[in-house]
Amino acid sequence: MIQKKGWVLFIVLAFAGAFFAFRGINPNPVPTTQKQKLLAAIGQLLQEQHYSPKPINDAFSKEVFKKFIEELDGDKSLFLKSDIDALKKYETNIDDEIKAASELKFLPAVDAIYDKRTAEVVAIYKNILSKPFDFKVDETLVTDPEKLAYPTTDAERKDRWRKRLKLLTLERFTNLQEDRNKSKVDSISNKTDAQLEAEARTSVLRALDRTYNRIKVKFTEDERFNTFINVITNAMDPHSDYFAPVEKRAFDEQMSGRFYGIGAQLQEQQDGSIKIMSLVPGGPAFKSGEIMVNDVIVKVGQGGKDEMVDISGYEVTDAVKLIRGNKGTEVKLALKKADGTFKTVSILRDEIVQDEGFARSVVVKNGDKKIGYIVLPDFYANFEDPKGARCSVDVAKEVEKLKEEKVDGIVIDLRNNGGGSLYEVIQMVGLFIKEGPVVQVRDRDGKSMVMDDRDQNVLYDGPLAVMVNEFSASASEIFAAAIQDYKRGVIVGSTSTYGKGTVQRSVPLGKRLDYFSDRTEFGSVKLTFQKFYRVNGGSTQLKGVESDIVLPDIYELSKYREKENKSALPWDEINKAPIQPYAGYASVIEAEKQKLQFDTTFNLIKTNVEQLAKSNDAPINLQLDKYKAAQAQLRATSTHINNLIKLKDSLDISVLKPDYDKFYNNPYKTKQDVYQDWLKRIKTDLYINETVKIVSNMIAAQNQVAITK
Repeated sequence: MIQKKGWVLFIVLAFAGAFFAFRGINPNPVPTTQKQKLLAAIGQLLQEQHYSPKPINDAFSKEVFKKFIEELDGDKSLFLKSDIDALKKYETNIDDEIKAASELKFLPAVDAIYDKRTAEVVAIYKNILSKPFDFKVDETLVTDPEKLAYPTTDAERKDRWRKRLKLLTLERFTNLQEDRNKSKVDSISNKTDAQLEAEARTSVLRALDRTYNRIKVKFTEDERFNTFINVITNAMDPHSDYFAPVEKRAFDEQMSGRFYGIGAQLQEQQDGSIKIMSLVPGGPAFKSGEIMVNDVIVKVGQGGKDEMVDISGYEVTDAVKLIRGNKGTEVKLALKKADGTFKTVSILRDEIVQDEGFARSVVVKNGDKKIGYIVLPDFYANFEDPKGARCSVDVAKEVEKLKEEKVDGIVIDLRNNGGGSLYEVIQMVGLFIKEGPVVQVRDRDGKSMVMDDRDQNVLYDGPLAVMVNEFSASASEIFAAAIQDYKRGVIVGSTSTYGKGTVQRSVPLGKRLDYFSDRTEFGSVKLTFQKFYRVNGGSTQLKGVESDIVLPDIYELSKYREKENKSALPWDEINKAPIQPYAGYASVIEAEKQKLQFDTTFNLIKTNVEQLAKSNDAPINLQLDKYKAAQAQLRATSTHINNLIKLKDSLDISVLKPDYDKFYNNPYKTKQDVYQDWLKRIKTDLYINETVKIVSNMIAAQNQVAITK
C-alpha cells in the first residue's frame, strides 16, 4: 500500500494518469469499444508504471492464454482438446489486443465456447446422476490437473465427470452410512444402501445445480472480462490486480475495517436462498422495524433505479456487495417473509464498524508470569476518516492496557495476517524500538529509500515474541523482519513466512464516482510499483522471514507461499541500512531449538503432516472398501494432528478489565459470540502455549543478566 503522507497529491496524480491512460492510447486503426479502451489503458499502465514489467509480446500473450484457460477450467473437465486447439490461433494475438492494435477477438471466441460447454456439462451431470453408481468397481480418480490432459472426445469428458460425480456421491454415501449406523430412529436406521446411494446422488445434484445456476447468473461475459484483465495484471506479478468498481469498494472496506450497509448478518441456505440470520442493534435494518430475522432476500435494488437484481444463485459475498454502498445512499430489498408474503423495504445505508477484526488482547498466566497476548488480523488503516481505525494506534492501546496489568512479557500474533498499510507497520515497529530504519523500498528506476521510525519514545521495552506462519505476508513480514534484525524480540512459527516483498498502490481508472472515496467508473488497478527490503539489505520476496524458533505446523508442506507462483518477482538484495541492534536472546533461541529436537508433540505433528501430504498427491480409489480404508487412515491422521495441536489443559487466560463488557455484556449478540469463540480457541492453542513459555524463558534470561550485572 502507498504511504498516506501526501495522499491527496497521489490521488490527483493517479487520476491524471488514468485520464491520460484512456486518452493516450494509439488511436489506430481498430474500432474501440469500452472494453478495448479499458484493456489498452491497463496494458499501458502496466508497461509505464509497474515495478518490473514484462514485455507485452507473443511470449506474454501465450502466458495469458494459458492462465486464462486454467482460470475458466482449472480441473480440465469443461473444455475439449479441440476447443483449446481452435483457440490456439489467438495465442499470440492477445498482446496486440492489449495494445489496441487488433480487434478484441479472443474473449468473444472463448465466451462462445464456454457457454456452449457449460450447457453441455449441465446435461452431462444431470444424466450421470440419474442412474445409480456401482461402488464395487475398482477404479481411481486423478485429481491433480497437472497430471491430466484435456479430454479428446465427449465420451472421455463424460467419463471424467462420471468419476468426479462418483467421488462426490461416495463421500456423501459413506457419511449417510455412518449416520445410519449411529441412529436410533427407525426411519433412518432401516434405510437400505440403495436408498442412501439415491439420497447421496440427489444431494450432489442439488449442489451442482446451485453451482451452475450461480455460474449462469453471476459469471457473465462482463465478469469473465474482469477475470481476463486480472489474468493479465497477475501475469506481471501475483499482486497486481484489477478491481471492478464493486470489488474496489469491497477491498477498501477490508482495509479500513468499516463499511456502509444495513447492519444484518446473512447466510446462504441449502436451497441457495439468502436469509437474514441476525440484525445489529441500532443498525439501519434494526431501526427500520420492517426487516426481521429469517426474512429471505429475493432481490436487491439501488435507490433511484426501478430495476432490481434477482439474487437467486448468488453467494453471500456477492449479495453483500450489492447491499453495501456509500453512506446515506438508498438500497431496496425485496423480502420473502416467514408467512410467505413479499415486501419491498427501502433503507438508507449507514456506517457499520467491524471491530471484531481489530487488534485485541488478553493476559495469559504462566506460572508466576503474566504474559500479554495481542492478536492483529490485518494491518488495517482508514485514512479517509481522521477518526478512523488504525492498527498501530489500536496496538498501542492494547499495549498500554497490558502495561496496566503489569505483564512481564508480550506476544504479538501475526499468524494469517496478510498485511496492509506500509505506513502503519512502520508506526507499529516504532512502538518497540527507540528509533531508526524500519524498512527500505526501491522503485523501478533502482532508487532506494530508507523509511525510519523517528520517534525516540519506546512504548514497550520488555521481552517480546512475534508469532508467524506461512500466511503472514507483506506488512507482517516487514514487522517480523525489523524485530528480528534489531534483535528486539524472537520470531516464532513456521520455517518461513509467505514471501511477499512487493508494495502496491491503487490507480483509479475513469471518472470519479463520488467525493467520499477514490472509486471510479471503471474501478482501479492495484499496481506493484516498489519492492521492500529488510534493514539488513535482503528482500523478503520469495524467501519470507525465517523464524528464529520453528514450530512444525499443519500447513508447512502445502504449496501456498509466494515461491510457488511462477509469476512472482525474484529475490534480491541491496545495501544494509545502519542500525543499533539490541542485545537479543541468542541463548534462549538456541536452548529452545535444542529442546524442540526432542519434543514428542511437535515431532509427531511433523511426521503426520508429511503423511497427509503424500496421501493428498495420490489418486483416489473409488471402490467402496478401498475408499473407506483410505478415508479412515486420513481421518485418523487428521484427528491425531488436531488432538496434538489442541491443549488438553486450557491456558489460564483473563480478559482485560476495560474489555470485559465487550466480551461478556456486548449489546451485539453476534459480536459477543465472535469474542467468546475466539477466547475458547486460544485457550487450547498449542502454539500460543509454546510461545508463552518461550517468553517466560526470555524473562528469566533477562532477569539473570540483570542479577549478574
